[in-house]
Amino acid sequence: MSTVPASSATPPPAPEPVQPTKLPADEGHGAQMPSSGWMKYMTPILVLLLAVAILVTITRNWNAWEGGHVEQVTDDAYVRGDLTPLSTKVAGIVQSVLVSDYQQVHKGELLVQLEDSDYQAQVEQASAAVEAAKAAIDNNLRQRELQDARIQRALAGIDQAKAQIAAAQAGKEAVQAELVRARSERMRQEGLYQTHSTTQQRLEQAVADEERLTAQLASREADLEQARTLLRSNELAAEAERRQKIVLQSQEMQLLADERARAANLVVAQVNLGYTKISAPGDGSVGERQVRPGQLVSPGTQVIPFVDRTRWVQANYKETQLTNVKVGDAAEIRIDKYPGKVIHGRVIEIAPASGSQFALLPPDNATGNFTKVVQRIPVKIALDDTELARSLQPGLSVTATVRTRH
Repeated sequence: MSTVPASSATPPPAPEPVQPTKLPADEGHGAQMPSSGWMKYMTPILVLLLAVAILVTITRNWNAWEGGHVEQVTDDAYVRGDLTPLSTKVAGIVQSVLVSDYQQVHKGELLVQLEDSDYQAQVEQASAAVEAAKAAIDNNLRQRELQDARIQRALAGIDQAKAQIAAAQAGKEAVQAELVRARSERMRQEGLYQTHSTTQQRLEQAVADEERLTAQLASREADLEQARTLLRSNELAAEAERRQKIVLQSQEMQLLADERARAANLVVAQVNLGYTKISAPGDGSVGERQVRPGQLVSPGTQVIPFVDRTRWVQANYKETQLTNVKVGDAAEIRIDKYPGKVIHGRVIEIAPASGSQFALLPPDNATGNFTKVVQRIPVKIALDDTELARSLQPGLSVTATVRTRH
């Protein structure tokens, strides 16, 4: 048996692993792995930047972009008209209601009649008071005419007294001259009688003439004094009559004022009588009747609403839309009642303040908590087709488009 050598008994060594050959494509793929991770974040970043750009555009340029449109559209618009609730001015009982609900009426047409017997009596009473005041004025005029006659009579008495004074004065002077002559004759007769150159009879005659003329002089002085007294009496009477005339003249002013007051009361009574008739203030239509015959109404009671025939559109535009809107701009109106129909009009008025300022309680933004809200400005639009406008009911919904001229 042969012996095998040790070297041949050892197992052969394992073969070395073959290393894979790196291709160029594999090298390129390994180089793009980092860039693939960067692209994963690129899309959200771009979306975020786009959102920021849109937000900035909206917040900073949205108002200018919206206000720069040639056509400004709003659906916050309605047909408007003058709606007047007709009320009573005086108290009374409704006698008759002469219209039905929603009836067409004309200006001055009687709508509601109140019982007017009480007010008619007040008119007659006030009219009688005016007539009495006029009669008092006429009576005052007659009294003043009578007073003028009395003044003239007193003035005539003054003239007569002056004439009597002149006559008495002349008579007195004549008697005084005769008395001076008679006294001289007496003294001469007494001297002749002492020398027995005249008779006793001639002396007695001279004495009698002196005494007679002395008595006549006293009588003429009494007549003169009486004439002077009569003159003073007539002067006082004339002054009294003048003062009485002044009193009557002042009474005339009072009577005239009283007549005007009573005439004013008559006007008030006539006006109150007119208030018993409630008429249409213009051409239009009425709403639903709110009173019935026999009903007692008080001042301020609403009897029936009146809607005037004039119509317009009130469009409440946002303040950002009114950048270029002006009075006179053309407008197109689309009313929900007439779908598909376009009605033309024009802007005739723009409100001087926002609608919130005309509210019963205007907002106060000075309290600290503030949230900006875009305000609405009423814009009044007149319709070109007046006949169609009159057929519209106030309150209809409208879409208004204003074409700005810029």
